[in-house]
Amino acid sequence: MTTNLEKTFIHFLKENQRIVHKICRIYTDNLQDHEDLFQEITIQLWKSFPGFKGEAKFSTWMYRVALNTAITLFKKPKKKDFQHSDIDISTLKIEYETYEYDEYKIKRMYKAIYELSDIEKALIMMYLEDKPYREIGEILGITEGNARVKMNRAKNNLKLKLSTK
Repeated sequence: MTTNLEKTFIHFLKENQRIVHKICRIYTDNLQDHEDLFQEITIQLWKSFPGFKGEAKFSTWMYRVALNTAITLFKKPKKKDFQHSDIDISTLKIEYETYEYDEYKIKRMYKAIYELSDIEKALIMMYLEDKPYREIGEILGITEGNARVKMNRAKNNLKLKLSTK
């Protein structure tokens, strides 16, 4: 039996799951890790959902939880230390998106992004989403001005990585 909380969560997650897929794509380099990270982020979102007060947009809150989950997991020496939970993710009926990994330019760009630092990956991803600096700062817990400075550094590092490939 699905509760109202679960229905609301599923609705929000389905509407915004592209955010989680993009984060997974930037922080992983193969489909299995992508799916594992997607599941881990979904678990963390579900566990945190009762604390979502609606003070920010759901997508902003989701970015923050998803990025924190990805960064925390991939800072550990063993990158694939995913949590296990009593929550059966399959009951959420979330469909995984598939990607065409063969497109040379996209693959090259994601490979360069993958080589960036954790914070730079997050910044570039939000830049590609056309997020305003105010929202980027809010998601990352930094000022708008600091977000601008960090974004310029991240873009320069990405350009450098792309020019050497």
